[in-house]
Amino acid sequence: MQGLYLCKVKNRFAFQPRYFLFWLLFFFLGRAFFLAYHNGATAQLPVRTVLGTFAYGLRLDASVAAYVCLLPFVAFIIGSLLPRFPLRGVIKSYSIVVGILLTLLITVDLELYRTWGFRLDDTPLQYLNSPKEMMASAGSAPLALLVGLFVGLLAASWGLYRLVVGTLPPLPAWFGRGRAALASVLYAALLIIPLRGGTQQIPVNQSDVYFSRIAFANHSALNAPWNLVSALILRSGEQMPPAFMPDSTARRLVSAIYPRAVAAPVTPAPTASVLTTSRPNVLFIILESFTSKLVGCVGGEPGVTPSLDSLARTGILFTNIYAAGDRSQKGLVSLLSGYPNQPTTSIIKFPRKNEHLPHLNRSLATAGYSSHYYYGGELAFANMRGYLQTAGYEKITERTDFSLAEQNSKWGAHDGTLFDRILADARQQPQPFFITAFTLSSHEPFEVPIKTKFPGNSEEQLFRNSVYYTDFALGKFLQEAKKQPWYANTLLVLVADHGHHLPGNSENSSPEKFRIPLLLAGGALRPEARGRVVSTIGSQTDVAATLLQQLGLPATSFVWSRDLLAANPISFAYYCYNNGFGAVSPAGTLTFDNVSRHVVGRDANVTNAQLQLGQAMQQITLDDFSKK
Repeated sequence: MQGLYLCKVKNRFAFQPRYFLFWLLFFFLGRAFFLAYHNGATAQLPVRTVLGTFAYGLRLDASVAAYVCLLPFVAFIIGSLLPRFPLRGVIKSYSIVVGILLTLLITVDLELYRTWGFRLDDTPLQYLNSPKEMMASAGSAPLALLVGLFVGLLAASWGLYRLVVGTLPPLPAWFGRGRAALASVLYAALLIIPLRGGTQQIPVNQSDVYFSRIAFANHSALNAPWNLVSALILRSGEQMPPAFMPDSTARRLVSAIYPRAVAAPVTPAPTASVLTTSRPNVLFIILESFTSKLVGCVGGEPGVTPSLDSLARTGILFTNIYAAGDRSQKGLVSLLSGYPNQPTTSIIKFPRKNEHLPHLNRSLATAGYSSHYYYGGELAFANMRGYLQTAGYEKITERTDFSLAEQNSKWGAHDGTLFDRILADARQQPQPFFITAFTLSSHEPFEVPIKTKFPGNSEEQLFRNSVYYTDFALGKFLQEAKKQPWYANTLLVLVADHGHHLPGNSENSSPEKFRIPLLLAGGALRPEARGRVVSTIGSQTDVAATLLQQLGLPATSFVWSRDLLAANPISFAYYCYNNGFGAVSPAGTLTFDNVSRHVVGRDANVTNAQLQLGQAMQQITLDDFSKK
């Protein structure tokens, strides 16, 4: 009988190590699901690298496992002291709730990574105040597959729990409760080591698990719940990464591109007017996800954007423009405020900061322009409405301003409906006007209200059809607009909010994902300017200064914007992806990862000077962001 009691004691105090081991194996299982879900990318990794994702990811897995074990281990202490404490029920209930939550996070992360190219962080929280947009974004996700994977991972985890942990044996009556509580305290104290990811001075972080030059391998080593919590803790975005160089050096390098940003002397570059009048109407159309990969006039696939391609032949086409970021709200700020993006956050989320930004609308209002902003969806998303109200638009039309019959998309009103509203309103709009329109039909779930042009139900084909539809709606709009009296005195600005990983499933950092079209057109263009092609490499942020220069208005407050039509501009573009940056010059492209502090992509002719310029841009732009 004594031997049986000793066996129960041994099993009871082996329960806590087994419980910790279960959660460690649970995250190993979650990583296996992640690698299997992204089997195309996994297949390109050497076997040694695949195994490395488990080995290097162990520290983050152990850290999350330790955090999960904290409450049960504390419950063990209480249960050891209080005989009536329902320890077994508390641990079982807690494990079920936490298991379901973590399984849900791991499953959601599978699809988010496929769409966004980075692991689960606080980005989805931007959708919480606009649930309709959140559901619309999920429209292209394979929900049946994801539900099946969720159930499968949950069932496998339950089987693993029964195998590894089992049932908690009772504490034998002869074993002192004080001794049992002391043992439980020691187990809880031991959690400190995995909590911190080891005994080193600095706690574990993302860079500790980055072991490869291959981005996907590093991302696979991350623990999705850990990444989410880390992002929530750091979500203010004001934590400055380590400086790459002395601030004086960084400012000197940046001054060659954006001298006003570092208060350097500026010699105005001459630029020729391309307009027939100094005060034309401005119709600024932002095209959702219009990647250059699908725009024929800038070297993309032919036949997807025939209206835009035709218009380019009578306008001024910029063929080497790069989006400053990868989300709609980031593109909005870059285009309308000429402000660069941040690697892990967006200034639009900080009302206190974006109140200090310049705005095209405010600049044009001082010159007597009336204004109206149009969007078929909800502007509650990512504080876009607050940003636009700060910009001072006289009227804002969004989803709720369309009838229920006109809300014919999961996002709201399709682009054809949006353009119809603009045509109807423009007749009464006081001139000169500044109308800004943001399309939405080429956003997930890629619905179109017309017969599809490209057959097939693959995500790439759905995306092609959605871009084709927006271009089709744009073409119909322009046909009618050209008949209106205001069109002859109107400058059209057409530009994308950001690029897209489709077609071709471009990597999150790749420059082809960020290259976008920019076109100036309309009745206000001089005849001799029509058909001009500008190959200067530029950024989305440069659109504001280019427009203001043509209107003869000061652009001094747009310190991160430059005139792309000026004589001999420097060809350069800087963009941000999730915790990294890209730098583009005539020599080629370079991408840099902030976590590993390594270059992840580099063309053969790119020199270290371009790397340093990109690093200087990030350092100075983040310093500017922190001071807003």
